[in-house]
Amino acid sequence: MGEAMQVTGMILSAMPIGEYDRRLVLLTRERGKLTAFARGARRMNSPLMAASNTFAFGTFTIYEGRNSFSLQQASIREYFTGLAAMQPGVYYGYYFMELADYYGREENDETQMLNLLYISLKALIRNRIPVRLIRRIFELKAMVLNGEYPDLFACAGCGTTTELKVFSLQHDGMLCGKCASAKRGGLELSESALYTCRYVIASPLEKLYTFTVTEEVLRELEHLMNLLSGKYMDRKMKSLQILETMSADLW
Repeated sequence: MGEAMQVTGMILSAMPIGEYDRRLVLLTRERGKLTAFARGARRMNSPLMAASNTFAFGTFTIYEGRNSFSLQQASIREYFTGLAAMQPGVYYGYYFMELADYYGREENDETQMLNLLYISLKALIRNRIPVRLIRRIFELKAMVLNGEYPDLFACAGCGTTTELKVFSLQHDGMLCGKCASAKRGGLELSESALYTCRYVIASPLEKLYTFTVTEEVLRELEHLMNLLSGKYMDRKMKSLQILETMSADLW
């Protein structure tokens, strides 16, 4: 048995294994993304039962075996239990977990992504701004933290920082009116939509969920983020299927 260590993190997913165990994927500050087994966590009265569920955030004591980590004990600071009763909020939460799993890397500093997850789940529970907006903010900031996102501050054609009108997927950035007229295609963005994206890119995490936008701007953001997700991600998150089904019913 390896030496026990403490990590601070969040459980991204929990899967039943065998008769009594759970396989956990955690995002941690100290060790990045890791997989750990919670032995006996599904037994009645197990001290790990509540601590080994998705969304649980806290300090986990793990030890490294020959082929895997095992969870020894946990001190949970936040269970995010309020999400369970929120529809469709809880499914947005699962989507955020899946996206963090997609971006997470072993032995990487994931402090910022972990903090983004925490404040985003809190934003869902507070329900002060539309969940659709929370989703798009989360997606864009996650791309920024991953280091792969478009340049929305200067024209990809001539470099000017003024009169930016059209987002070009081909050029991975904005085009000014002159450059856009010389090229075909692209997504026209209003000044409000462009400002919102720039704000999300440049702002510290604690400032992300402090504003709202009009329905028109939100639809622009949704269109843009759908394009970016298709460009930067090589697969579609499974949890989006549920969200899209619910969205079709609601809107």
